[in-house]
Amino acid sequence: MIVASDLIGTLTTGSPVLGLVDWVRHNQSKMRADLYTASIMPSYVMAKLGWINVQKWASRLMVTCLPLVKDPTLDKIDAMANWSVEKHLWPQRREDVIKRLVDHKAQGAEVVIASSVYQPTVEVFASHIGARTVATPLEIHNGILSIPEKLFSEQQKVNKVLERMAVKKIDVAYGDTWQDIPLLENAERPVAVYPDQVLKAVALEHGWEILGERER
Repeated sequence: MIVASDLIGTLTTGSPVLGLVDWVRHNQSKMRADLYTASIMPSYVMAKLGWINVQKWASRLMVTCLPLVKDPTLDKIDAMANWSVEKHLWPQRREDVIKRLVDHKAQGAEVVIASSVYQPTVEVFASHIGARTVATPLEIHNGILSIPEKLFSEQQKVNKVLERMAVKKIDVAYGDTWQDIPLLENAERPVAVYPDQVLKAVALEHGWEILGERER
């Protein structure tokens, strides 16, 4: 049995961007972290008001915040990932969804967290429940932390999961936004977790299970 789940919004309400910025603030430069935070406040307000797409905005931040890490090394990347998970993502986990994955695991299922989030960060989170991972790799290029190409897309996540697990179909899948629809469509049992309006409408149309209600 193969169970796949998105991470951000599905398993946690924490932010990998805030986790990275917080690590920089406490371990490298408070001023650099504060300047970055101030620079994204106008777009944050627009995202909260619905003037720009929240998911696309958050994806852009996942890329633009990476150069904040000064003189990156593998050890620093690991430290950032652990800080981000232990202080931000894991404390804000969705206990009800995590329990489902733990129960799946206990029943012998292979559980994989598929996310556009940085691979080191996803691996730390996944280690709490013994899950495998499909996530965006990081690289150090010319002394700057970056991603090799681009964040894993919706369909790319699905393809990577099917390839990694050597299957043609996922048994159970969990996701929280319209970006997770390809993942859910490739599952025998799709579960919309605290879904956004688009995903909720699709879930209702297709009779998918809905777990939780998103706060407006």
